[in-house]
Amino acid sequence: MSELPTLPSRRKVLVATGVALLTAAALLFGAILPAEYGIDPLGTGRLLGLLALGQAQPFATETGEYRVDRAELKLYPAEWVEYFYRLDEGSSMVFTWDATGPVTYNFHASPDGAPAGYAESFDAQEKAQGHGTYTAPFSGIHGWYWENVGTEEITLTLTTAGFYTSVEEGRARVAGYKDLTDIRGNKVPSVP
Repeated sequence: MSELPTLPSRRKVLVATGVALLTAAALLFGAILPAEYGIDPLGTGRLLGLLALGQAQPFATETGEYRVDRAELKLYPAEWVEYFYRLDEGSSMVFTWDATGPVTYNFHASPDGAPAGYAESFDAQEKAQGHGTYTAPFSGIHGWYWENVGTEEITLTLTTAGFYTSVEEGRARVAGYKDLTDIRGNKVPSVP
């Protein structure tokens, strides 16, 4: 008659389980989180060079033409203007704007095919300036609404550069598309 194999003791099973859990936690916090998500609670991602794997790539190419736009917009008290760009999903632009007085503004976008009047708002405040970078989360129109909340006429100066195909201005007294320029200031045709 053969003898039955001896089963490991309860203590050995618990120790093996504990060692497996500690190993999994060490891998999670020491390698997986830094490499996949750029989170480095133990500092091992930096030491092992894993952080670069979890960070967004700093370099991206664009297929469209690089454009520059500069506008000087005059606003009477209580007057508003909308200024927006057509961008494809993933296209970017850098912007800076300054107003000579207080304005309420809203940066918003409307995806292609959205119902009339639909827009997603990304930034709404009362300020006299704004600077930054914008990457379109979807194809459509993307831009600002500014309203002069002061009692004097103001001038708002907007400069953008990036990969958009058209620009449009809309307000009560004027509306329409305007010419875009390339990096050297030469006019380029808009693509509807």
